[in-house]
Amino acid sequence: MAALTEESLIKIRRHLHQIPELALKEIQTSAYLEKVIAGFDQTHLQVKKIADLPTAIMVRIAGSAPKRTLGYRTDIDALPVTEATGLPFASKHPGVMHACGHDIHMTVALGVLSYFAAHQPTDNMIFFFQPAEESENGGKLAYELGVFKDQWRPDEFYGLHDNPDLPAGAIGCRMGTLFAGTTEVNIDLEGKGGHAAYPQDANDMVVAAAALIEQVQTIISRSIDPIEGGVITLGKMEAGTIRNVIAGHAHIEGTIRGLTQVMIQHIDQRLKDVGEGIARSFNAKVTVGLNQGGYLPVENNLALTKRFIAYMKHNPDVNFVETEPAMTGEDFGYLLSKIPGTMFWLGVEDDSQLHSATLNPKEASIEAGVQAITGFMTARMAE
Repeated sequence: MAALTEESLIKIRRHLHQIPELALKEIQTSAYLEKVIAGFDQTHLQVKKIADLPTAIMVRIAGSAPKRTLGYRTDIDALPVTEATGLPFASKHPGVMHACGHDIHMTVALGVLSYFAAHQPTDNMIFFFQPAEESENGGKLAYELGVFKDQWRPDEFYGLHDNPDLPAGAIGCRMGTLFAGTTEVNIDLEGKGGHAAYPQDANDMVVAAAALIEQVQTIISRSIDPIEGGVITLGKMEAGTIRNVIAGHAHIEGTIRGLTQVMIQHIDQRLKDVGEGIARSFNAKVTVGLNQGGYLPVENNLALTKRFIAYMKHNPDVNFVETEPAMTGEDFGYLLSKIPGTMFWLGVEDDSQLHSATLNPKEASIEAGVQAITGFMTARMAE
């Protein structure tokens, strides 16, 4: 069977767009992907399912004279967003939408897979259709289940994310970090409640929380290299029950974002230090909970990314754009911390941003992405 045509790819994308599903619930999506993959030439293909991660799909293509195994990953889940595009192929699942463009991601991956199914690659290839990128750490879950072992372990891993700020079909990348890492922050302060008329008999955690929030602002401004950057956002605070009762407990939630894992670990430690200082100064108990899960920074491998960028820059059919790092998170960073590789952008040219209810990627980006990736993979195998 020949590789998928642009017309077929657009039909596939539109079908996927209509059946978005949340993390670890991608049942219809996974079944449809399996159906499409089953239509490819199976001569050199091997499809693998994972019992403990049932919506994930792995496909291996045996190379004709392999020197390495090249991996390609796409995410398959959607977001809890009510679509407002008005498209004739809009989501059929109320309150769920491919608002991050994972329908584009999957379609490009299928296009690349179909090409190499029809044209046996020189090197072995692994395609990983990953559930649960938006939440639940799907990449980390898969790795910890041991799915990337023996013949199923790539030597190099590649993946893309769509970018509405880039022209349709453009490829964007950079040396170093592409996406920031993220950490969830949960802080609890325990003091002593009491009557508003007798503050001397209580230990007010609203005051302690206010001091902590103010002190946290100095972590970025005075503990982090301003050229490297970092972000702490404390977006939620709960304390007290009524106006005339001193709050004995306060709870704060937020996020940390940093461009390298070293930076995130440094911010984590400074946040713990501030918490301990507040605890001592207010004679209170402070618990700082940090949960990074699988959302490590997407730190591109220097050697592989240099090669990737050189190919894209010198390919006259590719519109290459060198991009700045994004402070949003992507769980491919976890896999790239275990397996060297490169993540890059595919331009989809839209006025709406990712996670928006009106995101409407230009479909011309799909074929352009397939061509750029198959071209790069073919060139890499020739080395």
